[in-house]
Amino acid sequence: MKALNSTSILYVWDADYPWDIRTEKTCAALTEAGYDVHIVARNRKRLPLLEARVEGTVHRMPVWGWAGRFDATLGFPAFFSPRWRRLISKTARDVGAKLIIVRDLPLCPTAVRVGTLLGVPVILDMAEHYPAIMRALRETGRQAAFDWIVRNPVLVRLVERYSIRHVDHILTVANEMSDRLVVMGVDRARITRVGNTPSITAKPLADAQTSSDAAVPVVVYLGILEVVRGIGDLIDAAALLHQRGMRMKLLLIGSGRDEQLFRKRAASAGLSSNEVEFAGYVPYARAMELVAAADIGVLPLHRNEHMDTTEPNKLFDYMSVGIPVITSDTVPSARIIRAEGAGVVFKARDIDDLAKAIDCLRDPITRHVMGSRGRAAIERQYNWTLDAAVLVQAVARLLSATTATSYSPSA
Repeated sequence: MKALNSTSILYVWDADYPWDIRTEKTCAALTEAGYDVHIVARNRKRLPLLEARVEGTVHRMPVWGWAGRFDATLGFPAFFSPRWRRLISKTARDVGAKLIIVRDLPLCPTAVRVGTLLGVPVILDMAEHYPAIMRALRETGRQAAFDWIVRNPVLVRLVERYSIRHVDHILTVANEMSDRLVVMGVDRARITRVGNTPSITAKPLADAQTSSDAAVPVVVYLGILEVVRGIGDLIDAAALLHQRGMRMKLLLIGSGRDEQLFRKRAASAGLSSNEVEFAGYVPYARAMELVAAADIGVLPLHRNEHMDTTEPNKLFDYMSVGIPVITSDTVPSARIIRAEGAGVVFKARDIDDLAKAIDCLRDPITRHVMGSRGRAAIERQYNWTLDAAVLVQAVARLLSATTATSYSPSA
């Protein structure tokens, strides 16, 4: 494949694509800014190796037919994987990439090595605090046997230290993460915050959140179903409220490794499908329709270093459709909700406090006022139009500096 006229950027995504919302938004913003964007992705679903999409061209990992059912395992995104190194290197050469953006830590050292070889800068899109995620997962005891090796917290921490020293720039999603990196020795000039904010869409009907029976508010959770995300606490709070005579419905949108655990938990608490509904995985557009039709959005996340350094997509998803947010006291989410008056903060892992937070939003007028404040904050500050501009400016500055200094990669 010959190099194209416009500046080519390679975005490395370590899972199947589509779909990931941050990858799509980031690549679409760069495409709209005039860059020729290419996305390297895994291929467990055995999709076509090349696919032209609006946000960029997807280059998927070739399937190793001879490996049979082990093909997916051999395609695991580990920093020492020669298969990933070859895919990233070949694609970067084929498209004439002038910049590599790598999402999160697993493939960052690989991207750094390829960038060094080709003489192009590398940006780490640090959407997650990976070492903290691995620690939190291990503490729950829910990790798989394979996780003890490839998701070992000590090894991941070493990968992080290597990565932040060798990449040319880092994108974070929260000020708290930026501050953490500075403490670790990263020059603040090498960090740009690009939030997990939503695109501004048409505002829902003013009273959409009050369309359901006011006596039975629908409390929605959108995201991965895992213990560390507080879903068990949310089910326990729902059971407690039902015991106290408050009628409500809990709608859980998403899937995850602990879904069956939560289904059993709801059943053992005597909650029927009319009281706790597991919607499973739902395409994003439909999921947002369900969120907009709900009355309250909830973030029951446990407090840990990861949750205290990230701003979850779902926080802004709830605010964008004009429903109030109940969040645990994880630092970034609590900071935003308190500052905007867009919901209620409860103490993480405190079932009674979570139940009280739901109960205090029983009144439709209160919900409407808080939801409207959240929506106004999205229109004013927390939106992708603003964050996309920050992203594009950061990329342009790095490319300009690279050209001006005749970029020479470090060893």
